[in-house]
Amino acid sequence: MNDFRVPSGFEEALRPPVRMRRARLAHAVLRVTRGKGSEPATARLQRVARRAPEVMVKITGRTRDGDHLQRHLDYITRNGRLVLEGPDGECLSGRAEVRALAEDWRAELDLLASRKDAPVSLSIVLSMPAGVEPGRVHDASRAFADALFGDRHPYVFALHTDDRHPHVHLTVRALGRDGERLNPRKADLQLWRETFAAALRDRGVEAEATPRRARGVVRKSERTPVRKLRERFERGEGAMPETLKGALKDAARSPGEAAVWEVRLRQRQAQIRKALVVEALRLQASKSDADRTLGLEIEAFVRTLPPAATRREILARALKIEREKPVRSKDRTR
Repeated sequence: MNDFRVPSGFEEALRPPVRMRRARLAHAVLRVTRGKGSEPATARLQRVARRAPEVMVKITGRTRDGDHLQRHLDYITRNGRLVLEGPDGECLSGRAEVRALAEDWRAELDLLASRKDAPVSLSIVLSMPAGVEPGRVHDASRAFADALFGDRHPYVFALHTDDRHPHVHLTVRALGRDGERLNPRKADLQLWRETFAAALRDRGVEAEATPRRARGVVRKSERTPVRKLRERFERGEGAMPETLKGALKDAARSPGEAAVWEVRLRQRQAQIRKALVVEALRLQASKSDADRTLGLEIEAFVRTLPPAATRREILARALKIEREKPVRSKDRTR
């Protein structure tokens, strides 16, 4: 790229939705640095425009005692059928070795822990969309765990390939060897996503860790329990979830002034999309073939962005369409 610069609106899109200085684990507990990266800005914009797969790093729970840890390790190893890997390539196989690990962690915690109700471990899932080679996800997860936890927090992980999305279950002991507790905030999770995405790219896998707004997504994803309840209701197998009832009641109210957060959301999306359009036009006027290609890709990306509509607005439109449907003749005669 000859004269590329990052458009200011897109810088706002790439800014994490939380204050990264609140990532309290990056320096004191983990081995993550937060300096400016050396990667060209154009590389990230290319990945966004080409819709590189987004990584998922999700905390799925915490184990509360030794028995809970044992059950969790049995689950992620499929009762000992899958190998658990730890730091420096250490491998544990079979239920006996997994049980011994749980006992070791529990014994160490009995000596070190000051709080009996403190969690024993943190459960993390590292995942990529379907189609990514599982071996690369496994290797990237190994690098991710070493970069973040190293020899500070004991950890083990197992690769699962029994569904469309290759993913790794990583279990990290909450109490570090130096006495620090693992209690990540949202800012830490964003750093973790970026670390995992970089590890995948190092292994030839296109991956990104951008905020939703950079992809034109303005609504948070449904939590898994809520989604399952909604899907059961839609299949006629259960009652309407309370969350959906509340959302429909809110959408059914007569429209008034939009909430402040909705106004700001639309303004931010408009700024981001305008900046991308301006940059696409500038790149398309470049003498560089690579610039012009990227300009066309950005233009196509913007054209396919979804409308900046909140859940309330989408439900309100659906209710309006339902109300305006013509009444069937059979219904009229009743």
